[in-house]
Amino acid sequence: MKNLFVVCALALLTPATHADDIGSVSTKFKLIGPNDKIAIEVFDDPQIAGAACYLSRARTGGVSGAIGMAEDTSDASIACRQVGPINLPENVRNAGLDGQEVFKQRTSLVFKSLQVVRFYDAKRNVLVYLSYSDRVIEGSPKNSISVVPIMPWPKSSSSKAERITVK
Repeated sequence: MKNLFVVCALALLTPATHADDIGSVSTKFKLIGPNDKIAIEVFDDPQIAGAACYLSRARTGGVSGAIGMAEDTSDASIACRQVGPINLPENVRNAGLDGQEVFKQRTSLVFKSLQVVRFYDAKRNVLVYLSYSDRVIEGSPKNSISVVPIMPWPKSSSSKAERITVK
């Protein structure tokens, strides 16, 4: 019982990695509280400038979802892209197949989280991102991967990056 208390306390004290919300769509109507949704979020790899990952994941609505007591399903998808020049730090090159945690977010009050880990495949010069859900007692085999080939990044001729504007 003492160990369970320690695990719960650590889970509540662990700060969630920040991801920016892009948008969401409702998947199930709830009479009271927010609807169940599929949410799209983006986060930058904290150790590799120039790499960003987009996650789509289920969010449970209703009253329990509104107050943070619901457990989200393990359904998630990931797509990572090179969004700028990438210079691999030495610790990433040496990590190889060990996998380094780059994102973690709770998907239930205490026991469940969505994680993203990064691997470096030196032979192919790519970053591999794996998203999966875990639980203190039992994990889930549901997972998704995305591969980012490390490519030379063109230098901009002007000081401001050009962006496409939607009208």
